[in-house]
Amino acid sequence: MLFKTIPYILRLCALARGTILQNGQPRVTDYPGTKIDIAAYQFQTYNADAAEISYKGRWDSKKVSWWSAPGLVFGFTGNTVAVTFGELTTDTTLVGYRIGGMDWTFTNVTAGGTHLLVSAETPGINETYPVSPLTFELRVTNWAYGVQISQVHVAEGESLIKIAPYGRTIEFIGDSLSAGMYTSYESLSSFAYGVGAGLGDTEWYVTAYPGICVTDQDCWGNPRGQSHQWFYTSDTSWRASQIWGDEPEPWDFSKQETTPDIVIINLGTNDNNEANNVTSAAYVDAYKKLIQGVHGKYPKAQVIVMQLWMGFYAYGNSYGQNLGYEQELQDVVAYFNSDEYLSAPAVWDGTTNTTTTLGEPSEAFVHYFSTKGIMQHNDIGPQWHPTDVGAIKVASHLTQFIKLTFGWEMVATGPEIFHETTYWNDEQNY
Repeated sequence: MLFKTIPYILRLCALARGTILQNGQPRVTDYPGTKIDIAAYQFQTYNADAAEISYKGRWDSKKVSWWSAPGLVFGFTGNTVAVTFGELTTDTTLVGYRIGGMDWTFTNVTAGGTHLLVSAETPGINETYPVSPLTFELRVTNWAYGVQISQVHVAEGESLIKIAPYGRTIEFIGDSLSAGMYTSYESLSSFAYGVGAGLGDTEWYVTAYPGICVTDQDCWGNPRGQSHQWFYTSDTSWRASQIWGDEPEPWDFSKQETTPDIVIINLGTNDNNEANNVTSAAYVDAYKKLIQGVHGKYPKAQVIVMQLWMGFYAYGNSYGQNLGYEQELQDVVAYFNSDEYLSAPAVWDGTTNTTTTLGEPSEAFVHYFSTKGIMQHNDIGPQWHPTDVGAIKVASHLTQFIKLTFGWEMVATGPEIFHETTYWNDEQNY
């Protein structure tokens, strides 16, 4: 979605200092300093390519993270976990980490530094009803920053354990709205993360980046659109251009531990902005190519097309919801569920720009999710993005849509999803 240059720069600076702005004021944070002198410890060390480490989201061959909320998961024995971050880490990137479903803890990590993230005092280590093996999870919070994993350490004599992936998977393809721009913990406060993690027992990937269009053109500094970039490992950031130049790595879809059962697309807020000069025909063509690409890579996946929300406007003595590409999106859904397409489904390969036809007919697989009425005007922040509450509302409704449409049960019955949203009032007399 649209973002202004100066606020954007200020926002990146704020994240570098570990500051969260809450209604324009800094939120009090107390992130632990976790950097250590590795020479003072005796570790069992694993390299970044160890089979026991599961990488979530998109990571390149250098073990550098990309897009929104990339992470890693592994089991371990003992009560110690440390991670050494490579020199390609964006210095002071804020990461969230935890054991199992405990509350998230956050720390700013350093390029080339080793950080002690689990010790005997970490919540979840010495619990009354221990779970074996202990599971460690780490996620990058900011969509513009990334980390490089160099090594993972446990206590001497202990070991890492491979954690099998969950049996169902969701992927989100989007822009800043899916990436969590301007929510408190950005990627870990987005509606996309809320759906994936909130369902429980579900793998989730968020291939989203602010400002990007679905149409393959420059939009707000993104040189390519998702109808092209989705096929690549890295996003469209300046960081990607510095590391990979003009030859980014194509994404190896076979390296994913699981294949998405559901793909949710929320794209068009940037295409719809007149500053980017995207025609209706170009938007529809690009959206179709993206879905054709998804269908080619994930032939059995169900696709959810999200109705766009474009903020609110004053209307009489209340407010109205701006919408965009209403008819175009419904036409796209109708096209993919038509006999014309399903009898000879065409798929798109964004890396070679060729279209081929699948060998067998397909069944209807594209669904339309209406966002109308979910949020109200005060669920949108000053920068035209959902507040934390707005993101939670969208996540809640979309989760119910998935449950009703596909029969997916919600099995997360306790783990923390959204951090620092336990607001309440216990004052009786006011």
